[in-house]
Formats: sequence, C-alpha cells, structure tokens
Amino acid sequence: MSDKMENKAEELKGRAKETVGKATDNEQWEAEGKAEQGKSNLKQAAEKVKDAVKGVKD
Repeated sequence: MSDKMENKAEELKGRAKETVGKATDNEQWEAEGKAEQGKSNLKQAAEKVKDAVKGVKD
C-alpha cells in the first residue's frame, strides 16, 4: 500500500476512534484518536512537500 493510502487510513482510524471516544465518554480513546489524526496530518504534509520538491527537480 502506498504511503499516501496508509496515511489516509490512519487518519480515518483516528477519526473513528475519536468519534467512539466521544460517544462512549472515553477521554483516552478520544485523545488517542486526535493524536493519530495529528500524526497522519503531519505525514500527509511531508508527502506533499516531497511531491513538490520532486516536481521542482523534474
């Protein structure tokens, strides 16, 4: 699986975990979900930078 797909899957997993945490009043799951989303967003931003640099080099 490509890095982009893995990062998106991680983001969606984090959203789901956060939603379940909110619905069940589980603060730990909610926090973990937010953290997973943040980690995924950073990875996605790094991929965009990498793609931009690749585009400049070409």
